[in-house]
Amino acid sequence: MDMFLKHEKHVLITGFGGQGIIMAGDILGRAATLYDRKFATMTQAYGPEARGGACSAQVIIGTEEILFPYVKEPHVLISLSQEGYSRNIGSLRNGGILIVDTDLVHTNNPDPSVTAYHVPATRFAEELGSKMMANIVMLGFLSAAYNLVSIKAMREAVRASVPEATREINAQAFNRGLEYGEAILRSRAKKDKLKN
Repeated sequence: MDMFLKHEKHVLITGFGGQGIIMAGDILGRAATLYDRKFATMTQAYGPEARGGACSAQVIIGTEEILFPYVKEPHVLISLSQEGYSRNIGSLRNGGILIVDTDLVHTNNPDPSVTAYHVPATRFAEELGSKMMANIVMLGFLSAAYNLVSIKAMREAVRASVPEATREINAQAFNRGLEYGEAILRSRAKKDKLKN
């Protein structure tokens, strides 16, 4: 399996029904394929209940054809629920990226090789008028934190995936996450510079 990983990046997005987890996976895959002209697959899993039950989206993005569509050891784990985090943190590969919603997920000392980010995505979304946009905030943050697809591609995919009446507010949610991510990266770079 590792021979494929040289040209693939694996992302697991977890949460519960009603948070737009599947939609986030779909937007990420759309950004990769339609706007960045890469290869991508997306698989989804639901718990027994649609709304409120556990769900996840597995996205693989590659520069070559993807032969196996399931994520076993993600490079990036995004969790918007405690259950999603607890169930999947053990599968995050060494050196992976962990992005969690600060108010919904409590982490317990992840592996030191993991780069962890805590994002108040639901809070940001509520400030903009609807906690239903926390998934879009997370995609904005992901765009800053990890170079999977271009920011332009992700913006276009968000715009094409949401109802026309909500495009502007979803664009604001994306930008809020992106700006927060850029600020966090600047702050960490500054701290690293001071250490050296």
